[in-house]
Amino acid sequence: MRAKLALVAAFTLLTAACGGGGGAQTTSDGTTKVTLGLIPIVDVAPVYLGIKKGFFAEQKLELTIQTAQGGAALIPGVVSQQYQFAFSNTASLLLAGSQGLPLKVVSAGNASTGVEDKDFGAVLVKKDSPIKSVKDLAGKRVGVNTLKNINTLTVSNSVREAGADPTKITFVELPFPQIPAAIEKGDIDAGQVVEPFLTIGKEQGLTPIGNPLNGLMVGLYFTSEQFAAQNPTAVTGFTTAMKKSLVYANGHPEEARAVLTDYLKLEPAVQQKLVLPKWPTEIDRPAVQRLLDMAKKDGLITKDPDLTKLIP
Repeated sequence: MRAKLALVAAFTLLTAACGGGGGAQTTSDGTTKVTLGLIPIVDVAPVYLGIKKGFFAEQKLELTIQTAQGGAALIPGVVSQQYQFAFSNTASLLLAGSQGLPLKVVSAGNASTGVEDKDFGAVLVKKDSPIKSVKDLAGKRVGVNTLKNINTLTVSNSVREAGADPTKITFVELPFPQIPAAIEKGDIDAGQVVEPFLTIGKEQGLTPIGNPLNGLMVGLYFTSEQFAAQNPTAVTGFTTAMKKSLVYANGHPEEARAVLTDYLKLEPAVQQKLVLPKWPTEIDRPAVQRLLDMAKKDGLITKDPDLTKLIP
């Protein structure tokens, strides 16, 4: 991970030295074209809703969306300005910040509902599994969408708090859509998923045993320091449009639920049953600090990121 991040940082310095000009294009009518990196999960529904409602067009922004398996994979793309903006889980951004990567958070993303058994994420197991609680995950194979991210971190923390040894967990990296089937086949013993894959798994007979994401600020939108410095109007416009999108999604949950089919293949029953996350407009800094403390305890982060630079 350190070698990979160092390579990305070196590439960024090289492109900057060669005059890599920020990656955005502005048309004759003043519209700025940008690429936004997303994960195809329920968390990012406000973006698609905001595009439909014209919130980004109001800010003279035209978004091209590209998707990836996890937020950690999108971070190098933002640093190299393959993407001008992206969505990532908070833990991966804290890790990147601790490594000195030049990133800047520009908007809140999503958060846990904080309601037990009515949240958008959980650990799934087979119905007849001997795993009855997160404590039982020690010594087991647990599927996550990306290694060294918010799911590995929070699962480990939950197991530790339950009195078991999280270092005995074997984490297996799998795309979210593949995790329920891998549990069913026995390739893994459990899997940490978010919606819609939580409801899909439950519809297939899998059982949730706990939600390690409970009460946390799960995702954030971000850009690079270089892009922010070169394109302040575009960044301010993106932040403004995202805030309107988040407010609208919170106030119109059925429209947020309906827009999911624009980027996800969902059965009608799953679409109606799945749990939507909270979409706050402000970043919950104490919740971010909780994640940072977890990451330090887990050894994932050994040097504090500069939170005043990462999350202005």
